[in-house]
Amino acid sequence: MKRVVSVSLGSSRRDHKVQVALFGEEFEISRRGTDGNFDQAIALLQELDGKVDAIGLGGIDVYLYAGKTRYVVQDGLKLMQSVHKTPVVDGSGLKNTLERETVYFLRQNTGLLPPKTKVLMVSAVDRFGMAEAFTALDCEVTYGDLIFSAGIPYPISTLEELEEVAHKTLPDMCQLPFHMLYPTGKKQEIQDEEKIKKYGHYYLEAQVIAGDFHLIRRYLPFLKGQTIVTNTTTTEDVTFLREKGAGHLVTTTPDFQGRSFGTNVIEAIMVVLLQKPWPEITPEDYLNLLKQLDFKPRILKLN
Repeated sequence: MKRVVSVSLGSSRRDHKVQVALFGEEFEISRRGTDGNFDQAIALLQELDGKVDAIGLGGIDVYLYAGKTRYVVQDGLKLMQSVHKTPVVDGSGLKNTLERETVYFLRQNTGLLPPKTKVLMVSAVDRFGMAEAFTALDCEVTYGDLIFSAGIPYPISTLEELEEVAHKTLPDMCQLPFHMLYPTGKKQEIQDEEKIKKYGHYYLEAQVIAGDFHLIRRYLPFLKGQTIVTNTTTTEDVTFLREKGAGHLVTTTPDFQGRSFGTNVIEAIMVVLLQKPWPEITPEDYLNLLKQLDFKPRILKLN
């Protein structure tokens, strides 16, 4: 049996383990949260190194993208470099393929994304493929990177402006402790009521709210039937979104026994199946394997 483990800076309350068969190969897939404890995450990664088939890094990014420029998050790189034997991924390669394809799937197979749909992406530099796809399909997109990660009330309205802002800000921001940019540990379970009052109108002005679930959740007001496009969700998250008035939930990663895992987990599985070193895997490799696995977005009607 192949073992894939996601080591996350997120809350241990979200830990989960499943067994699935893919291409006749049995996989044990588990997620282990460290409640925002960076040292604990490094210790766990070192403990797993060489003992499992692949590792995903959850609750943190190693690489962020804007246009063709890649920015390196130093805390994420430290975690990745603590592993020496086992392949370790952060999900960024798969985000550029799977999440881009999810947007096209919604346009072609549902009525949830007609032209001129107003979309709020709470953060685009960690999902640049998705951001490009929304733009390519003639959606009216607001990028909330400065609002929700930096606390600067400035909505970005074009990919060109996003790239310009990223070029000016990300080199410095990527040096900061990651918890200053993104909710980790128990912060993932708490809504920021002050910022909901300040920034909640961006959610309400959109028809589709897309991006990282924890960023969406932290600032989410009561909705009016909006569609949420995200990934890592538990049954509790689905209940939360239903109670908040979301209309539909679209998860870019498939459902495994009632749970959608993060892109880091799915990418780790694909690295095992492809049997190639991570740096050598191309977007075409991911796309071909996605077609063979027949992975499709999960779409739930909530209200």
